[in-house]
Amino acid sequence: MKMLSIEQELKNNSYPGRGIIIGKTPDGKKAVAAYFIMGRSENSRNRVFVEEGEGIHTQAFDPSKLTDPSLIIYAPVRVLGNKTIVTNGDQTDTIYEGMDRQLTFEQSLRSREFEPDAPNYTPRISGVMHIENGRYNYAMSILKSNNGNPESCNRYTFAYENPAAGEGHFIHTYMCDGDPLPSFEGEPEATLLCKDCMDVWAAAIINYIHAYDPEIVVIGGGIMRSADIILPYLKERIDRLVWAPENKVEITTSLLGDNAALLGISCTLSTIKKERCYEQIF
Repeated sequence: MKMLSIEQELKNNSYPGRGIIIGKTPDGKKAVAAYFIMGRSENSRNRVFVEEGEGIHTQAFDPSKLTDPSLIIYAPVRVLGNKTIVTNGDQTDTIYEGMDRQLTFEQSLRSREFEPDAPNYTPRISGVMHIENGRYNYAMSILKSNNGNPESCNRYTFAYENPAAGEGHFIHTYMCDGDPLPSFEGEPEATLLCKDCMDVWAAAIINYIHAYDPEIVVIGGGIMRSADIILPYLKERIDRLVWAPENKVEITTSLLGDNAALLGISCTLSTIKKERCYEQIF
């Protein structure tokens, strides 16, 4: 199977929707899972990721603008023993509860279907990672309507044992933009991991450096738990490609760690609140 570039896949797709990537790092030492969300409506865009225990959940960025929480507020990631579950909806809880009762990943999803958001009928995409006795495998699933017909639910499960280092699979909800939005088709796409993602991050940081000429760039969030892999690659690529002839820009990790994004949101909301109070006074 041809290995795809995440960068090119996302660059060439105007609206992939929500996506899951699962695989293994190039050094073969770590399992990888990534999840992203997109939205077109104000309600869908009004959400952020927040860590909760070993997992994460979504919450409204601005609670006053939240209209319908049913399909946008959920836990994308939960951990059950040596299993990590990642999905695009509240079926995370369904899988967690089912596997806790010794059901399989596929059996746990039998009670669920695609989302009831006619006319798109957004697919429910899910993944589970399992590590035991030094061995790693994962499975991915998609539940979707039958070519837009809500009377039928098509169920597909894909299992991957002992994945190769630096490789993974990518599944997303939509093939592209459209009206209605066309559901993802085929097997999850085989992709090279880590390098593609880090190349995109490096390109974004280089653009930032060219635009603002900073002395230091601080990177935070849960991804920096793998700073030993990420930082050396980013530093080498940025030093080689950035146009900063006089001084090298320092690239470092945030002392706030996983709390960096949450504290940033808190600061932003505080600023918005102060601005609104100022407007009311004057």
